[in-house]
Amino acid sequence: MQQRLGTTDRADRFYDDQVLDHLNDRMREFVGRQEMFFLATADRHGECDSTFRAGPPGFLQVLDERTLAYPEYRGNGVMASIGNLSENPHLGILMIDFTRDRIGLHVNGRARVVMDDEMRERHPYLPVDPIPGRRAQLWVEVTVEETYIHCAKHIPHLQKVPRQAAGSRAWGTDDAKRKGGDFFGAAAEADSRRKAAADRPAGTAAEPAATPVTPAPAEPPATPEVRQVRKEVEREVERVLARAERSAPASEGGGFRGWFG
Repeated sequence: MQQRLGTTDRADRFYDDQVLDHLNDRMREFVGRQEMFFLATADRHGECDSTFRAGPPGFLQVLDERTLAYPEYRGNGVMASIGNLSENPHLGILMIDFTRDRIGLHVNGRARVVMDDEMRERHPYLPVDPIPGRRAQLWVEVTVEETYIHCAKHIPHLQKVPRQAAGSRAWGTDDAKRKGGDFFGAAAEADSRRKAAADRPAGTAAEPAATPVTPAPAEPPATPEVRQVRKEVEREVERVLARAERSAPASEGGGFRGWFG
């Protein structure tokens, strides 16, 4: 795709300047104050899952420059991510700071699942969380293979609201309402299907499945005018990035080398 779209040179510069095989000092500091991250896993067939993890600052532990670990709290019992990792250890973590630096950090690596008692025996300094719903049942230990920036240009700048009354966040709860109830109506649909099945006379076939949606026709080749607009947009993006590089303070080693250089 780089060759087809003509981005190989830009991609090579990104690999050379931004992609590391470890967490440098600035990355470790960044990880240590994050309160959430997005997690991507896949099973042995390549079927993907993405999810969200959150906790107090430091819940994602930096064990050393090539190792991270995060706790798995009590959840819905599906164990989608842990199940995937038991079949396929590759994972991707994306941390985004929406409020302070408005920047992101990707970490790709290989994971293994470790029970809490084993993890604490190997790392006795790990904190014991006082909130029952945040006490780890097990840990995911990540061997870092790739780290790189997620640039700021499309990250919204959000603002934290004042902390609400104590106990307002229901860590580990089984209260369906406090977990969000049937917000998307999935349970209501499932209940409707069960009732319809129970009301059908014995031997009656279920209603036929919905007709598959016909895929949209392939997009026609871009016209010369569209290609020209795309080139102008790309040039403008390059100009914006160049201005950002010029305005960034020089590092000890010279000019701008990236946010996590």
